[in-house]
This record gives sequence, C-alpha cells and structure tokens, in this order.
Amino acid sequence: MPEKETIRRAREDAKEGKAPTTQAGEFVREEIHHVREGKHGVRNPKQAIAIGLSKARKAGVKLPPPPKGSASARKSTGKRTGKTSRKRSQATTRALKREGRSGASRSALSRQARTAARHRSTKRATSSRGSAAKRTRSRRTTGSSSSRRQRRR
Repeated sequence: MPEKETIRRAREDAKEGKAPTTQAGEFVREEIHHVREGKHGVRNPKQAIAIGLSKARKAGVKLPPPPKGSASARKSTGKRTGKTSRKRSQATTRALKREGRSGASRSALSRQARTAARHRSTKRATSSRGSAAKRTRSRRTTGSSSSRRQRRR
C-alpha cells in the first residue's frame, strides 16, 4: 500500500493538470526509497519502476496497461477489484527481500535513464522516417504522376 504522502503528492499533480506519468513518478520515487531504506530489494531499476507503476495503477492513476504480457492480463490491469491474497502478497515480499539493493543505486538508475532515452530517440527517428516515406508515396500516387510515367515510356 502506498504511503499517504505519496498519494497526496500524486493527487496534487493531478489537480495541477500534470500528465499521468508525472503523477506515477511519485509512486516510482517512493519505491526507490523503499529499496534504498532496505525494505526490500530489486533485480534492476526496471523492476523498481514497474513496481511503482503498478502501485500507481492500483491507486487510480490513469496509466496505460503494461506493454508486455498476455492480452487478458493487459485488459484486466485497469479493472482489478479483488485484493491480492495474503499468501501471494507474502510470497512476493519474501522474494523481493532476497534481491539486492544495488538496483536502486544512483548509477543504476542513471544507466537505465540513459538507455531509455537512447531507445526513445531511435523510435522517434524511425517514426519520422516512416512518415517521410508516407508523404513521398502519397505524392507518387497522385493523378499527375501516372501520366508522367506514360510519357517516359
């Protein structure tokens, strides 16, 4: 369960009209603090971020479902009503306690941010290339271009 202070900060962000990802950032921040305090560990920074985002979704932040996983799992994430069973909750906590703490270190988070930014920039470049190609195709398929092709023959 997220801390009251975290929920308050996220609600404040929502009132200010900030993006859902900004609101969710509060939950991710809290999770990183938990790992640093020694409450539990994580394998890598991505896991800490995923736990934070999951908590944000459960707290009502309007985030899109996680990108990976089965379609039914993605569909159900926004509509989860039942509480997690005690057995499952304790098993998860025990598993996380066995993990290391270095996943939330400054250097690990920095590395994660850099690789994420690199991935974003290549995606953006790819999509812009695709839209440029689309514009070219649309120019070629106009009526005047077909008569131009016939003249060349």
